[in-house]
Amino acid sequence: MDVAKVVRPAPLWIRDPRAILAYGAARGIVVDGGRIVEMVPAGAEPATPGCTIFDAGRHVVLPGLINTHHHFYQTLTRATPAALDRELFPWLTALYPIWARLTPDMLDSATTVALAELLLSGCTTTTDHHYVFPAGLELAIDVEIAAARRFGVRVVQIALVPCSPFSVSTTLMRRTAELAARSGVRLHTHLAETQDDAAFCRATYGCTPLDYLEQCGWLHERTWLAHGVHFDTAEIARLAAAGTGVTHCPCSNQILASGYCPVCEMERAGLAGGLGVDGSASNNASNLMQEIRAAFLLQRARYGVTQVTPRDALRWATRGSAACLGRPELGVITRGAAADLALFTLDELRFAGSSDPLAALVLSGAHRADRVMVAGRWVVEDGAIPNLDLAAVIHRQNAAAAALHSAI
Repeated sequence: MDVAKVVRPAPLWIRDPRAILAYGAARGIVVDGGRIVEMVPAGAEPATPGCTIFDAGRHVVLPGLINTHHHFYQTLTRATPAALDRELFPWLTALYPIWARLTPDMLDSATTVALAELLLSGCTTTTDHHYVFPAGLELAIDVEIAAARRFGVRVVQIALVPCSPFSVSTTLMRRTAELAARSGVRLHTHLAETQDDAAFCRATYGCTPLDYLEQCGWLHERTWLAHGVHFDTAEIARLAAAGTGVTHCPCSNQILASGYCPVCEMERAGLAGGLGVDGSASNNASNLMQEIRAAFLLQRARYGVTQVTPRDALRWATRGSAACLGRPELGVITRGAAADLALFTLDELRFAGSSDPLAALVLSGAHRADRVMVAGRWVVEDGAIPNLDLAAVIHRQNAAAAALHSAI
């Protein structure tokens, strides 16, 4: 019997981009076998033989964006009236009774919406901090992984993620750290998001949230934390010395009035700093490119024009986020890196008159990628996800949200 040969795609030259967030690649890059195999400098042609060509003359090329904190299921409870205009703890109190009614079909819908929105914003790798397991939703992680595989986005890297040190027992926190060490996986949780966190920790455990985390065996290089709004200078130094990363979530922090993460102090201390959209019930969106702009504006207002640039904000969502996840092959455009790319055009009215294409993406508010590549394969083409009926996705999500709210 003849066995059909698997034909490997020819190397792809992404040729002559309008701009690219990389050095030595003015004429583009060559992708082969899911990796970047060549950087093509100005005035050169690829040395790689047999390339097909994608003309990137209209495109600004970024590394695929990386989302390091989210709660997919919360796309079902955006702009919920009972949770509007509340700080974190009362916001949670209003929403937990609603989330307790989640079903597998609802979660599949919510995950589909979150992943579609992330992909269309240029995100190629995402985490999800899922901690809600009501009766009937015991296989929630399986539901999410199945959805991620349909889209082709990178998400399947298991980490152990209790909701927060204050919503679970000390025994669970310590045993989770022990299991992670035995299994070689990472740890993630919320910490120092609000002043209420610190007050609760001092009243309950007689120490700061970071002290408690260290007592539970979490302060090391396999941990990344969400928010980090209320760490002081000494705590930032401890985090950096331990190799612990922090991802900040500017939209959520502003909507809930939690404060702002001291990103520049963290980076100066050598701490890995990433970016996350956080849950779509606090952020009310899952658009990572818009989160970059929000991070830029918030941090520039805090630190000034000489300390925060558009390229800093892009770095937080690429190399910074990759460092939080322990994935150095992601978030960069260089030879040997994963061929995860986000390509944006500047054809919209908002960009008319701009001169610096990379800065324009951040300053003028890019929000939708024209092309997205994951592991060398296009997963967004011409601003759309192939074979995805967005109208049907939206209709299903609205019906699921209505059913979820009506059950209360």
